[in-house]
Parts: sequence; structure tokens; C-alpha cells
Amino acid sequence: MSEGPVTEKQRYIIIDALRGFALMGIAIANYPEFALWTFLSEEEQTAMATGGIDSVVRFLQYMLIDGKFYTIFSLLFGMGFSLFLSHHSVSRFLRRMVILAVIGFCHLMFIWSGDILLLYAVGGLLLPLFIRLRDKVLLAVAAILILLPVGLDAMTEFAGIDLARPFYDAWWREAHAQGITEANFATWLRDADSYPQMFAFLLQGACERMWEFVSGHRLIRVEGFFLLGYLAGKHQLYTRLQDFSPERWLDISLFVSIPSSILYAWSATGGQPLGLTFHSLFYTLSVVTMTATYVLGFYVAWQHTPSNYRFFPRMAATGRMALTNYIGQSLIGILLFYGIGFGLGTSFGLIYVVLTALGVFLLQIFLSGWWLRSFNFGPLEWLWRLLTYGQYFPIRKE
Repeated sequence: MSEGPVTEKQRYIIIDALRGFALMGIAIANYPEFALWTFLSEEEQTAMATGGIDSVVRFLQYMLIDGKFYTIFSLLFGMGFSLFLSHHSVSRFLRRMVILAVIGFCHLMFIWSGDILLLYAVGGLLLPLFIRLRDKVLLAVAAILILLPVGLDAMTEFAGIDLARPFYDAWWREAHAQGITEANFATWLRDADSYPQMFAFLLQGACERMWEFVSGHRLIRVEGFFLLGYLAGKHQLYTRLQDFSPERWLDISLFVSIPSSILYAWSATGGQPLGLTFHSLFYTLSVVTMTATYVLGFYVAWQHTPSNYRFFPRMAATGRMALTNYIGQSLIGILLFYGIGFGLGTSFGLIYVVLTALGVFLLQIFLSGWWLRSFNFGPLEWLWRLLTYGQYFPIRKE
């Protein structure tokens, strides 16, 4: 078994391009928090000059963005696991995940509290436990993990068993210890003009993130999508989707995803009028079906696009630098919105925040293509590779 990295010839452009597409959705999902708009009260959001259109954008965020793009990343992560195992040992993969955990921990603690890398690393460390299961068993386990959060939320709603409550209490204890209250929460990072002040927010933010992971059952859900991605990669479905009539399945997924996502957005913007359990069910249906719609739609578009059309290669270049671009989105967000940068947080309505996120992503498309014309890997991808394999790889192209 070779222990060298996967070569360029073994990559599939559709996977890299889909990863780039997911990065766009991640930016749109995350930038309302970077811009501190998410932390404002509903009254403050509505009072902005763009309050009317922001309410429409917010509904569309829940309908089209929320939860969908980290799910695409989760599927691709599982596919990557299967590809990695076809060339390398499990121990090498575990080493790779430990390194990702370190990167994620540093991102969480020192840059941005909304990190997802640490969660992915923990989920990745669990993946080898499932590789000996038969395909049907794996599929059943994945389905159970994806649906289980609905049952856990029902347990919270009807039995009063809230597993996340201790994490919520720990979060606010740490926040109060740092002098952060509900009154200054939204403006703390905007007004923080030094890194120590920002770090105080990051300390409580790490506790908040743990609460979000537990209350949102993130690890359980993500592991389920990891397993689906692993199965798809194991059987290389991404190379033969055409055999399964993707256009017909796209029509079906559209038929289901639009009403289910409208239901979820209605519940999310309306304060969960049918209760937590139905809200959780709507979320699950929306995420599963809309993610399928995006993946199938992306594949169908790729199949029918002329070979000289540059959209997919440009997306693929951005996807090949996913780790660098993900961290880069955080650094740009800090520069734009926090007090140690330009301090623009809480200044813009949601519509302008989304447009900013799209602008950042367009910049990353340009920079990724420019970088990869001269270099073999993104800077963080190169470092991750170097530490994974314990050997030097030239970063600059000959």
C-alpha cells in the first residue's frame, strides 16, 4: 500500500468544484455572525434601513442555506475518507485527523468561535469504527444518525431532558467571568480594539460552541452524512451518477425540497410555532432534500456544460484550497467587522452582509486560481500534507 499523497491524476474535478461551491454557501451562512448581525435583537435588526428586505433574505437563508452547505462538506469529507483509504492505511488517516483537530482547536480558540474543523476531526476519528460494516448496515446506521436528533429533541420537549443545559450554563458562567453580558454581547467584538479583548470573547465563544454542538446534535448528524459520503466514495458513485438518471432524481428532490425548506424557514423565522420536535423534523427534511437538490443540480449542470467553460475549473481551484479559504474567510471577516480591524460590525443589514460574503468568495476564486498557477497546494493544505506524511513536498511548481 502506497503511503504517498493522492496525485493530481487521481482527483475528480466534480468533487473539487462541489467543495468550492460548498465554500460559497459556508461564507453566506457564516458572515452574518462575523458581521455581528446575528447577535442583534430582532428589534435592532428590523430598525435598520434594510430591515424590510432583510426579513426576506433571512427567510431565504433558512430555506436555501442553513445547514445545507456544511452537509455537502460532510458528504465530501466521507468521500475523501474512502479515497484516502484506497491508497493509505487507517493509522495514516488517524494521524491526519489529529492534525486537523489541532488546526481546528487553534481556529476555535484564537480566531473564530464558529469553527467546524474540530468537530469534523472528532467525527473523522470515529469513522474507522464503521469500515467493516456491510453496506446495508452502514446505510441503516447513517439513516439512524441523521434522524436521531429529531428523537432527542422530542425527548427535550416532552420529557424535559435537556442534555445541552450544563453546556449552556457553563457558557454563560464563562461569559460573565469575562465581563460579557446580554447587553454588550452584540457589540463586544466591534468595540474590542485589542486582541486580548477579542480573546476574552473567544474564550466564552468556545464554551458557546460546545453548547451549540450538543444542543444541535452536530456530531451525530455529521457522522451520519460522513457515512453516506463514505458509501458514495467507496462505490465511486460520483463517476457514474449518469447511470441513475440524475435528471429524474433532481426533479423529485426539487419537488420535496422546496416545500420542506419553506416549512423549515417558516418555523425558524416564526419562533417554532409547532414546537421543537416539528422544527427539528422540518430542519432534517430540509437539509437532506435540499442538499440532494444542490448536489444533483451541480452534477447535471456539470454534465451539460461545454468543456471550454471555465466555471467548474475555477470552482475546483477554490475547492482544492478549501482549508486555506475557510480560514481565510475567518481572517477577512475579522478584518472587516471586528474592532481590531475596520470595526464595521453591526453597521450593515443582512442583505449587505450576504453581498459581502459573495464578494469575499469571488475574491477567493480569483486568488485560488492565481495561487495554483504557481503552486501545487494551498499553504495550509501543504502544511497539512507535510505533517500527515512526515516528508517534504515541494510547494512551488517546477
